[in-house]
Amino acid sequence: GQGVVSTACGRPKVMGKIYGGRDVLAGRWPWQASLMYHHTHICGAVLIDSLWLVSTAHCFLNKSQAPADYRVLLGSTQLHQHGQHAREVSLSRIITHPDFEKLHPFGSDITMLQLHAPVNFTSYIAPACLPSPGMQLSGNLSCWITGWGMLTEDQHLHSPFRLQEGNVNLIENQVCNMLYRRKFSHSKTYFVQEEMLCAGNFSTGKAICQGDSGGPLVCDLSAWVLVGLASWGLDCQHPIYPSVFTRVDYFTGWINKIQRLTPPPDPTSAPQTQFPDQPWQAAGSSKHDTALASPQTCLLLLFVLRDPQQGLW
Repeated sequence: GQGVVSTACGRPKVMGKIYGGRDVLAGRWPWQASLMYHHTHICGAVLIDSLWLVSTAHCFLNKSQAPADYRVLLGSTQLHQHGQHAREVSLSRIITHPDFEKLHPFGSDITMLQLHAPVNFTSYIAPACLPSPGMQLSGNLSCWITGWGMLTEDQHLHSPFRLQEGNVNLIENQVCNMLYRRKFSHSKTYFVQEEMLCAGNFSTGKAICQGDSGGPLVCDLSAWVLVGLASWGLDCQHPIYPSVFTRVDYFTGWINKIQRLTPPPDPTSAPQTQFPDQPWQAAGSSKHDTALASPQTCLLLLFVLRDPQQGLW
């Protein structure tokens, strides 16, 4: 009856029309999480079951690898002024893919986060579905990115930092590479590899501004499937260039293996799950800013490419 929440993945209880580029209705994307480092939002993350989230590996570059330094905010569309449905949870393990950046820049950009204790699913906290390995994705799917990024290049989100959403289309890697090759003709560094995928919105060019690194790209395949994790791209002044995402179906086998082989967390050592009790900062306003991206980038902590001579911002 009412109040019973299905444990099925990818099925938010909040239905109705989705409007791009507006504040997100609570419960619309219940797998969306905020990864916090020393109480500061640094990246998006995605709940995939009661004990695990995924995010991008580059979120942890030049930072502590100690799980105790991180918290995850679930069940809230706002980074400040959380509602009664929000939960702040602690991590037990951070497991980065062993091939991260070993073969090429931004390669295998994925990290798994094990919680200290399983979360209870609610109308506001529920997992996205994992894709089957090697899933065939057609270009006409309805796909969305979400995150606490900026609205436009020069317009930061204001407190309480409400979650944003953007409608995007999947773009073939071949087309994506053709676009990037024009921009970086003398560099092979920025190349969309097989474990990456591209998405963007050529009609508005603004979708990239509405996400975060590590945040989800989900597509509607009768349920919402986690197709990508925001990894890198150009800034909002270059709307013709799609965003590049970690291709999740490439890593489904690895994800399942980690879930299967990792020992359960020790609940006796876990800090209690609690309601967030202090205002947290968005990454753009923090003294903990990463060296990899300036506050002016559109996707918070997304690898943003500038002039090839300058390399990463």
